[in-house]
Amino acid sequence: MSTDSTPLDPKTAAAGSAVPGAATPTAHTFQVDLRGLVDLLSHHLYSSPRVYLRELLQNAVDAISARRAADPSAPARITVRADGDLTVTDTGIGITEADVHTFLATIGRSSKRTADGGLDNSGLAAARSDFIGQFGIGLLACFVVADEITVVSRSAKSPDAPVVEWRGHSDGRYTITTLPASAKPEPGTTVHLTPRPDATRWTRHDQVVELARHYGSLLRHEVTVTDARGTATRIDAPAPWDVRHGSPLARREALTAYCRDTFDFTPLDTIELDLPLVGLRGAAYVLPDAAPPSRRAGHRVHLKGMLVSDQADDLLPDWAFFVRCVVDADGLRPTASREGLYADETLAAVREACGARIRDWLTGLSASDPALLHRFIGVHHLAVKALARYDDELLRMLLPWLPFETTDGNVTLDEFARAHPVILVARTVEEFRQVAPIAGAAGLGVVNGGYTYDSDLVHRLPEIRPGTSVADLDPGTVTAHLDTVDPSAELAAAAFLATAREVVGRFDCDVALRSFHPASAPALLLDNREARHERTRARLADEADGLWADILGSLRAEVPRAQLVLNHLNPLVRRAATIPGKELAVIAAEALYGQAVLLTRRPLTAGESALLNRSFLGLLDHAMLGRDAADPQKES
Repeated sequence: MSTDSTPLDPKTAAAGSAVPGAATPTAHTFQVDLRGLVDLLSHHLYSSPRVYLRELLQNAVDAISARRAADPSAPARITVRADGDLTVTDTGIGITEADVHTFLATIGRSSKRTADGGLDNSGLAAARSDFIGQFGIGLLACFVVADEITVVSRSAKSPDAPVVEWRGHSDGRYTITTLPASAKPEPGTTVHLTPRPDATRWTRHDQVVELARHYGSLLRHEVTVTDARGTATRIDAPAPWDVRHGSPLARREALTAYCRDTFDFTPLDTIELDLPLVGLRGAAYVLPDAAPPSRRAGHRVHLKGMLVSDQADDLLPDWAFFVRCVVDADGLRPTASREGLYADETLAAVREACGARIRDWLTGLSASDPALLHRFIGVHHLAVKALARYDDELLRMLLPWLPFETTDGNVTLDEFARAHPVILVARTVEEFRQVAPIAGAAGLGVVNGGYTYDSDLVHRLPEIRPGTSVADLDPGTVTAHLDTVDPSAELAAAAFLATAREVVGRFDCDVALRSFHPASAPALLLDNREARHERTRARLADEADGLWADILGSLRAEVPRAQLVLNHLNPLVRRAATIPGKELAVIAAEALYGQAVLLTRRPLTAGESALLNRSFLGLLDHAMLGRDAADPQKES
């Protein structure tokens, strides 16, 4: 980096010198390495070389806005010619030679600001509120694809303004030439560039048409792209929310068609967005399929018609992950790269207002379109539950419609509460699956609270339905509904029960014999979270050594053991209780425990997997031995 030296004012030098008699200091001006700056822009500021066309369109739009601020009848056209080289011509305000020195030759100075950061009230800056760009670096994006840029411009500020040509090079050189009036008869600006050999793909006609539509489809001025034969393709089109349609149905169909063209899906419904204070218009499209909360929606945000981002994820609240938006706004601020939105108070207010509009649509469905509400909740009930946790009004309105997994199947809480005044909540999916068959047969009303938001919502049910009681499920509640067996039957099964306790004791589990429905269930494994945590702690302590093992050992807690409850009503269990031999009794006990573990659908430990494999092979071997013994023709 080189510097220029200029002596400072003597007063300034005297004030700034700390050493009496020191030499007069000189001021130095930074000299910018343009190649290095372009490399910085292409690799760190802009996401792709394709943004060069957006910057050229943005400059053209701003120039037209400036001219029409002084002359509303001025033409508003942007023509892009792509024939290997690329030329962009606008009917904007143009620039003078002084403007060239001030703006095109000074990096970072925007024509929308004065040199001291204030607002330029003349020429280009007269209508700054209508401008897209504000950073003074847009033209540099062209150096990402070309080594030379030519700008030919005629200012509209004077009828006899000369035509000025500026040629800039990526190494920092530039020339200025005054051309005859015939070179550009009308005011406006033409930018021409020849791509480097490694960037020719970005100026092909088909690529330019695609980029122009991507960035400028909602621009409010006429934009056309022509090829080498002069064939023109119109790019701009009115936004569907700005077009007057013959009927509400026609308007809805137009918005739906726009969603299909833009996002490639047919929405479940369309929510129009209109925030006049920030000049925002657009639509939120409800996804037809469920979307996980962790997936960030890619909203398309246009600023005065120009696409700023097609992956904006901060336009809506996090809970509104079931919609995708397209909006055009005037009052939002873009980042320096113009590929995102500046996070300020305006954006926060827009996010809140758009969220309120979506919430109003949701609450209004219960009265206006119950069938659509049913379809929406069937797809996006998780999003509704997320919102209902923090919105009391929405909770009261929509909780009766929300489905929950219960011992009566997937039903609404309102329906479930009518059948079960006391509702028990299983805290995990595993706990629910353990007890659901038995609790259902015993008439207990249990809700699976293991899914996201479900436990919190169920516990708030008494606020909506006074008189309903909600409590956490305890394994003891289930065991209290299991009938004891006749003492003589338990005595007859004592030997098998002792063997079973020995087998499952290795898994911190006890064995009990009870009678319960359904009779088809041979065994029930009752466990609680504290017991599982204790077993996990003990396993980790056994595997660890040194200080970590001591720490885990100090955390040991006395908690109830798991319990394998054998169903005396099940014929298989009754036959197992009469097995005379110890070896077969062990295999039967292992099989019953393994089957009960599988019913919980929780991950198996290594020991449980080995037990299942061992019991299966043992039973298979016993069955084959029994067949051989029953077949007198079997050869020895």
